[in-house]
Amino acid sequence: MDPVRRIADAVLYEGYVLWPYTRSSLKNRQRWTFGGVYPRAHSEPRGGDDPWEMRSQCLVEGDAGARVAVGVRFLHVVWRQVHDEAGEPVDERVVDGELVLSWEEATEREIEVEATALGELAAGRSIAIGVPAGRASDGPVTRSWEELEGVLELAAEELAPGLHRVSLRVANTTPWPGGPRELALRRTLCSTHAVLRVQDGAFVSLTDPPAARRAAAETCENQGVWPVLVGDPPARDTLLASPIILPDHPRIAPESPGDLFDGGEIDQLLTLSILGLTDAEKAEMRATDPRTREILERTEGLTPEELMRLHGTFRDVALDRRR
Repeated sequence: MDPVRRIADAVLYEGYVLWPYTRSSLKNRQRWTFGGVYPRAHSEPRGGDDPWEMRSQCLVEGDAGARVAVGVRFLHVVWRQVHDEAGEPVDERVVDGELVLSWEEATEREIEVEATALGELAAGRSIAIGVPAGRASDGPVTRSWEELEGVLELAAEELAPGLHRVSLRVANTTPWPGGPRELALRRTLCSTHAVLRVQDGAFVSLTDPPAARRAAAETCENQGVWPVLVGDPPARDTLLASPIILPDHPRIAPESPGDLFDGGEIDQLLTLSILGLTDAEKAEMRATDPRTREILERTEGLTPEELMRLHGTFRDVALDRRR
Protein backbone atom coordinates (compact mmCIF):
# COMPACT_ATOMS: atom_id res chain seq x y z
CA MET A 1 0.00 0.00 0.00
CA ASP A 2 1.07 3.59 -0.67
CA PRO A 3 2.94 4.68 2.52
CA VAL A 4 1.11 8.02 2.45
CA ARG A 5 -2.20 6.16 2.34
CA ARG A 6 -1.14 4.01 5.30
CA ILE A 7 -0.47 7.10 7.40
CA ALA A 8 -3.73 8.72 6.27
CA ASP A 9 -5.68 5.55 7.13
CA ALA A 10 -4.05 5.41 10.57
CA VAL A 11 -5.21 9.00 11.15
CA LEU A 12 -8.68 8.25 9.78
CA TYR A 13 -9.25 5.40 12.24
CA GLU A 14 -7.27 6.69 15.24
CA GLY A 15 -9.50 6.03 18.24
CA TYR A 16 -12.28 4.47 16.12
CA VAL A 17 -12.68 1.71 18.70
CA LEU A 18 -10.28 0.87 21.53
CA TRP A 19 -9.16 -2.18 23.47
CA PRO A 20 -10.85 -4.35 24.65
CA TYR A 21 -12.70 -3.63 21.39
CA THR A 22 -16.11 -4.43 22.84
CA ARG A 23 -19.37 -2.49 22.67
CA SER A 24 -19.90 -2.78 26.44
CA SER A 25 -16.59 -1.06 27.28
CA LEU A 26 -17.09 2.48 28.62
CA LYS A 27 -14.37 3.90 26.36
CA ASN A 28 -16.30 2.56 23.35
CA ARG A 29 -19.61 3.99 24.47
CA GLN A 30 -18.13 7.51 24.39
CA ARG A 31 -17.34 8.01 20.71
CA TRP A 32 -16.23 9.30 18.13
CA THR A 33 -12.80 9.93 16.68
CA PHE A 34 -10.66 13.06 16.52
CA GLY A 35 -11.32 15.72 13.92
CA GLY A 36 -15.12 15.93 13.94
CA VAL A 37 -16.76 18.64 11.80
CA TYR A 38 -20.29 18.96 13.19
CA PRO A 39 -23.49 20.46 11.76
CA ARG A 40 -23.36 24.22 12.09
CA ALA A 41 -26.78 24.40 13.76
CA HIS A 42 -25.54 21.97 16.42
CA SER A 43 -22.16 23.67 16.88
CA GLU A 44 -23.03 27.35 17.26
CA PRO A 45 -25.32 27.05 20.32
CA ARG A 46 -22.51 25.12 22.04
CA GLY A 47 -20.03 27.95 21.57
CA GLY A 48 -17.99 26.03 19.04
CA ASP A 49 -17.04 23.18 21.39
CA ASP A 50 -18.02 20.90 18.52
CA PRO A 51 -16.58 22.87 15.55
CA TRP A 52 -18.57 23.08 12.33
CA GLU A 53 -15.59 23.86 10.12
CA MET A 54 -11.98 22.79 9.64
CA ARG A 55 -9.39 25.26 8.32
CA SER A 56 -5.85 24.63 7.19
CA GLN A 57 -3.16 26.82 5.64
CA CYS A 58 0.23 25.81 4.31
CA LEU A 59 3.06 27.22 2.21
CA VAL A 60 4.01 26.12 -1.29
CA GLU A 61 7.26 27.04 -3.02
CA GLY A 62 6.78 27.33 -6.77
CA ASP A 63 5.52 29.69 -9.42
CA ALA A 64 1.88 30.29 -10.31
CA GLY A 65 1.92 27.26 -12.60
CA ALA A 66 2.56 24.79 -9.78
CA ARG A 67 -0.50 22.56 -9.37
CA VAL A 68 -2.12 21.45 -6.12
CA ALA A 69 -4.55 18.55 -5.72
CA VAL A 70 -6.54 17.95 -2.53
CA GLY A 71 -8.37 14.96 -1.12
CA VAL A 72 -10.55 15.42 1.98
CA ARG A 73 -11.46 12.23 3.80
CA PHE A 74 -13.76 11.55 6.74
CA LEU A 75 -15.86 8.85 8.37
CA HIS A 76 -19.65 8.83 8.06
CA VAL A 77 -21.47 7.20 10.98
CA VAL A 78 -23.65 4.22 10.03
CA TRP A 79 -26.24 2.78 12.41
CA ARG A 80 -26.41 -1.04 12.38
CA GLN A 81 -29.77 -2.33 13.58
CA VAL A 82 -30.42 -5.99 14.31
CA HIS A 83 -33.95 -7.41 13.86
CA ASP A 84 -35.60 -10.50 15.29
CA GLU A 85 -37.36 -13.15 13.22
CA ALA A 86 -40.53 -11.03 13.20
CA GLY A 87 -38.63 -8.06 11.81
CA GLU A 88 -38.72 -6.06 15.05
CA PRO A 89 -35.60 -4.13 16.11
CA VAL A 90 -33.64 -5.75 18.94
CA ASP A 91 -30.39 -4.98 20.74
CA GLU A 92 -28.79 -8.30 19.92
CA ARG A 93 -29.47 -11.66 18.36
CA VAL A 94 -27.70 -14.96 17.78
CA VAL A 95 -27.58 -15.83 14.07
CA ASP A 96 -26.10 -19.13 12.89
CA GLY A 97 -24.48 -19.58 16.29
CA GLU A 98 -22.86 -16.13 16.35
CA LEU A 99 -23.80 -13.06 18.35
CA VAL A 100 -24.90 -10.01 16.32
CA LEU A 101 -25.17 -6.60 18.03
CA SER A 102 -26.86 -3.31 17.17
CA TRP A 103 -24.22 -0.57 17.15
CA GLU A 104 -22.60 2.25 15.24
CA GLU A 105 -20.12 1.57 12.47
CA ALA A 106 -18.67 3.96 9.91
CA THR A 107 -18.00 4.15 6.21
CA GLU A 108 -15.26 6.12 4.48
CA ARG A 109 -16.07 9.19 2.39
CA GLU A 110 -13.67 11.13 0.17
CA ILE A 111 -13.99 14.40 -1.73
CA GLU A 112 -11.31 15.18 -4.29
CA VAL A 113 -10.24 18.42 -5.97
CA GLU A 114 -8.30 17.78 -9.16
CA ALA A 115 -4.90 19.40 -9.59
CA THR A 116 -5.31 23.15 -10.07
CA ALA A 117 -2.64 25.75 -10.81
CA LEU A 118 -1.86 28.09 -7.93
CA GLY A 119 -2.52 31.06 -10.19
CA GLU A 120 -6.02 29.77 -10.93
CA LEU A 121 -6.70 29.35 -7.21
CA ALA A 122 -6.19 33.05 -6.59
CA ALA A 123 -9.92 33.47 -7.13
CA GLY A 124 -10.68 30.43 -4.99
CA ARG A 125 -12.55 27.24 -5.73
CA SER A 126 -15.60 25.77 -4.02
CA ILE A 127 -17.01 22.24 -4.18
CA ALA A 128 -20.25 21.09 -2.60
CA ILE A 129 -20.12 18.11 -0.26
CA GLY A 130 -23.27 16.04 -0.51
CA VAL A 131 -24.11 12.53 0.68
CA PRO A 132 -27.77 11.46 0.57
CA ALA A 133 -29.35 9.48 3.37
CA GLY A 134 -29.41 5.76 2.72
CA ARG A 135 -30.41 2.36 3.95
CA ALA A 136 -29.21 -1.17 3.18
CA SER A 137 -30.40 -4.54 4.47
CA ASP A 138 -28.46 -7.78 4.88
CA GLY A 139 -30.56 -10.55 6.39
CA PRO A 140 -31.44 -9.62 9.98
CA VAL A 141 -29.24 -6.49 9.87
CA THR A 142 -30.16 -3.07 8.49
CA ARG A 143 -27.61 -0.29 8.06
CA SER A 144 -28.72 3.32 7.72
CA TRP A 145 -27.00 6.69 7.48
CA GLU A 146 -28.05 10.33 7.56
CA GLU A 147 -27.55 12.89 4.82
CA LEU A 148 -24.51 15.16 4.85
CA GLU A 149 -24.16 18.61 3.32
CA GLY A 150 -21.15 20.88 3.30
CA VAL A 151 -18.63 22.81 1.29
CA LEU A 152 -14.94 22.46 0.50
CA GLU A 153 -13.13 25.70 -0.36
CA LEU A 154 -9.59 25.96 -1.73
CA ALA A 155 -7.65 29.16 -2.45
CA ALA A 156 -4.08 30.40 -2.93
CA GLU A 157 -2.41 33.74 -2.28
CA GLU A 158 1.02 34.84 -3.48
CA LEU A 159 3.09 36.06 -0.52
CA ALA A 160 6.33 36.63 -2.44
CA PRO A 161 7.79 35.59 -5.78
CA GLY A 162 7.83 31.80 -5.77
CA LEU A 163 5.91 31.48 -2.51
CA HIS A 164 2.16 30.94 -2.06
CA ARG A 165 -0.06 30.38 0.94
CA VAL A 166 -2.72 27.73 0.24
CA SER A 167 -5.93 27.82 2.29
CA LEU A 168 -8.35 24.94 2.73
CA ARG A 169 -11.73 25.12 4.47
CA VAL A 170 -14.23 22.33 5.09
CA ALA A 171 -17.62 23.31 6.55
CA ASN A 172 -20.59 21.18 7.59
CA THR A 173 -23.90 22.80 6.63
CA THR A 174 -26.04 19.69 7.14
CA PRO A 175 -29.53 20.62 8.43
CA TRP A 176 -29.93 19.87 12.13
CA PRO A 177 -33.32 20.13 13.89
CA GLY A 178 -31.82 19.68 17.32
CA GLY A 179 -31.42 16.76 19.69
CA PRO A 180 -28.73 14.95 21.69
CA ARG A 181 -25.10 15.03 20.63
CA GLU A 182 -25.19 11.27 19.90
CA LEU A 183 -27.62 11.93 17.05
CA ALA A 184 -25.68 14.97 15.83
CA LEU A 185 -22.68 12.68 15.37
CA ARG A 186 -24.60 10.84 12.66
CA ARG A 187 -24.53 14.07 10.63
CA THR A 188 -20.90 14.81 11.44
CA LEU A 189 -17.81 14.53 9.26
CA CYS A 190 -15.83 12.39 11.70
CA SER A 191 -12.03 12.20 11.64
CA THR A 192 -11.80 14.85 8.93
CA HIS A 193 -8.37 15.31 7.38
CA ALA A 194 -6.87 16.29 4.05
CA VAL A 195 -4.05 15.09 1.81
CA LEU A 196 -2.52 17.77 -0.43
CA ARG A 197 -0.15 17.00 -3.30
CA VAL A 198 1.84 19.49 -5.36
CA GLN A 199 3.34 19.20 -8.85
CA ASP A 200 6.24 21.43 -9.94
CA GLY A 201 6.51 22.84 -6.43
CA ALA A 202 7.27 21.90 -2.82
CA PHE A 203 5.57 22.32 0.53
CA VAL A 204 7.32 24.12 3.37
CA SER A 205 7.46 22.43 6.77
CA LEU A 206 5.40 24.38 9.29
CA THR A 207 6.82 22.29 12.12
CA ASP A 208 10.40 23.23 11.34
CA PRO A 209 10.43 25.89 8.60
CA PRO A 210 13.74 27.14 7.23
CA ALA A 211 14.80 30.53 8.56
CA ALA A 212 13.95 32.26 5.28
CA ARG A 213 10.36 30.99 5.49
CA ARG A 214 9.74 31.26 9.22
CA ALA A 215 7.93 34.62 9.11
CA ALA A 216 5.63 33.40 6.34
CA ALA A 217 5.00 30.12 8.21
CA GLU A 218 3.86 32.08 11.26
CA THR A 219 1.07 33.67 9.18
CA CYS A 220 -0.52 30.27 8.50
CA GLU A 221 -3.59 29.54 10.60
CA ASN A 222 -4.87 26.05 11.27
CA GLN A 223 -8.06 25.07 13.08
CA GLY A 224 -8.66 21.44 14.01
CA VAL A 225 -5.70 20.08 12.03
CA TRP A 226 -1.96 20.52 11.67
CA PRO A 227 -0.14 20.09 8.34
CA VAL A 228 2.87 17.76 8.27
CA LEU A 229 5.04 16.53 5.43
CA VAL A 230 4.41 12.87 4.57
CA GLY A 231 6.22 10.33 2.42
CA ASP A 232 9.84 9.29 2.44
CA PRO A 233 12.13 12.09 3.64
CA PRO A 234 13.25 14.49 2.34
CA ALA A 235 10.23 14.53 -0.02
CA ARG A 236 8.12 17.70 0.13
CA ASP A 237 5.47 16.97 -2.48
CA THR A 238 2.76 15.68 -0.11
CA LEU A 239 1.19 17.18 3.00
CA LEU A 240 -1.25 15.71 5.50
CA ALA A 241 -3.52 18.08 7.41
CA SER A 242 -3.94 15.82 10.44
CA PRO A 243 -6.36 16.14 13.40
CA ILE A 244 -3.82 14.38 15.64
CA ILE A 245 -0.29 15.50 16.47
CA LEU A 246 2.32 14.04 14.13
CA PRO A 247 5.91 14.90 13.22
CA ASP A 248 7.00 15.55 9.65
CA HIS A 249 7.44 12.31 7.68
CA PRO A 250 5.64 10.01 10.18
CA ARG A 251 6.03 6.27 9.64
CA ILE A 252 4.11 3.13 10.47
CA ALA A 253 6.26 0.63 12.38
CA PRO A 254 7.36 -1.88 9.70
CA GLU A 255 6.85 -4.85 12.02
CA SER A 256 3.22 -3.92 12.73
CA PRO A 257 0.92 -6.69 11.43
CA GLY A 258 -2.02 -4.30 10.95
CA ASP A 259 -4.10 -1.45 12.32
CA LEU A 260 -5.19 -1.48 15.98
CA PHE A 261 -6.83 2.00 15.89
CA ASP A 262 -4.27 3.38 18.31
CA GLY A 263 -1.19 4.47 16.40
CA GLY A 264 0.60 5.62 19.55
CA GLU A 265 0.29 2.26 21.30
CA ILE A 266 2.78 -0.61 21.24
CA ASP A 267 1.50 -3.39 19.00
CA GLN A 268 2.95 -6.13 21.18
CA LEU A 269 1.07 -4.94 24.27
CA LEU A 270 -2.25 -4.70 22.45
CA THR A 271 -1.71 -8.06 20.76
CA LEU A 272 -1.02 -9.82 24.06
CA SER A 273 -3.99 -8.04 25.65
CA ILE A 274 -6.27 -9.28 22.87
CA LEU A 275 -4.99 -12.84 23.21
CA GLY A 276 -5.67 -12.61 26.97
CA LEU A 277 -9.37 -11.81 26.54
CA THR A 278 -11.89 -14.36 27.78
CA ASP A 279 -13.96 -16.36 25.30
CA ALA A 280 -17.00 -14.22 26.16
CA GLU A 281 -15.04 -11.02 25.55
CA LYS A 282 -13.76 -12.36 22.24
CA ALA A 283 -17.31 -13.25 21.19
CA GLU A 284 -18.42 -9.68 21.96
CA MET A 285 -15.37 -8.25 20.18
CA ARG A 286 -16.22 -10.36 17.13
CA ALA A 287 -19.81 -9.08 17.18
CA THR A 288 -19.05 -5.43 17.93
CA ASP A 289 -17.77 -4.31 14.53
CA PRO A 290 -16.48 -5.90 11.30
CA ARG A 291 -13.16 -4.15 11.86
CA THR A 292 -12.75 -5.44 15.42
CA ARG A 293 -13.59 -8.92 14.14
CA GLU A 294 -10.76 -8.57 11.61
CA ILE A 295 -8.36 -7.48 14.38
CA LEU A 296 -9.26 -10.55 16.45
CA GLU A 297 -8.92 -12.99 13.57
CA ARG A 298 -5.62 -11.43 12.46
CA THR A 299 -4.22 -11.49 16.00
CA GLU A 300 -5.24 -15.09 16.67
CA GLY A 301 -3.67 -16.05 13.32
CA LEU A 302 -0.21 -14.58 14.07
CA THR A 303 2.64 -17.08 13.89
CA PRO A 304 5.26 -17.34 16.67
CA GLU A 305 7.73 -15.65 14.29
CA GLU A 306 5.36 -12.71 13.71
CA LEU A 307 4.81 -12.34 17.45
CA MET A 308 8.55 -12.29 18.06
CA ARG A 309 9.01 -9.50 15.50
CA LEU A 310 6.90 -7.30 17.77
CA HIS A 311 9.36 -7.80 20.63
CA GLY A 312 12.69 -6.11 21.15
CA THR A 313 12.77 -3.63 18.25
CA PHE A 314 15.32 -0.82 18.61
CA ARG A 315 15.47 2.34 16.55
CA ASP A 316 18.00 5.16 16.34
CA VAL A 317 15.77 8.16 16.96
CA ALA A 318 18.54 10.59 16.08
CA LEU A 319 19.07 8.79 12.77
CA ASP A 320 15.34 8.92 12.03
CA ARG A 321 15.38 12.69 12.59
CA ARG A 322 18.35 13.15 10.24
CA ARG A 323 16.38 11.38 7.54
